[in-house]
Amino acid sequence: MSDTTFKRYVEVGRVVLLNDGPYAGKLATIVEIIDHNRALIDGPVTGVPRQPFAYRRLVLTPFVLSKLPRAAGTTIVKKIFESSDVLAKWEKSAWAKRRAALEKRRSTTDFDRFELMLLKKQRRRAIQLAGAKVKKSA
Repeated sequence: MSDTTFKRYVEVGRVVLLNDGPYAGKLATIVEIIDHNRALIDGPVTGVPRQPFAYRRLVLTPFVLSKLPRAAGTTIVKKIFESSDVLAKWEKSAWAKRRAALEKRRSTTDFDRFELMLLKKQRRRAIQLAGAKVKKSA
């Protein structure tokens, strides 16, 4: 039997990242599968209201709330979401860190980029001086 590489299935309890609409960038949970195009999602902890959402507008994460029953109410989703500590796991993931770094880079001002350029120049100069010192002593 071969070990499959695909592990993220659309299933009840799958934590998803929304990539479109007013809640883009927030986490939610699939509560019910409506059809092959849409699922009912709910994110009571992250502020996403219960709503149908198209699969093409979300991304499946590796996290699953395995104890979540089908069509669970918002209070049950909130309780299981908090008890499984998904938000902390998400914040520790490389995916979330990369998204945060990208957002930080996008929000820099022209002056911030200027200061960064000066710091990089200082670092390059220090490395050059250290290299020249080693070369001279050798």
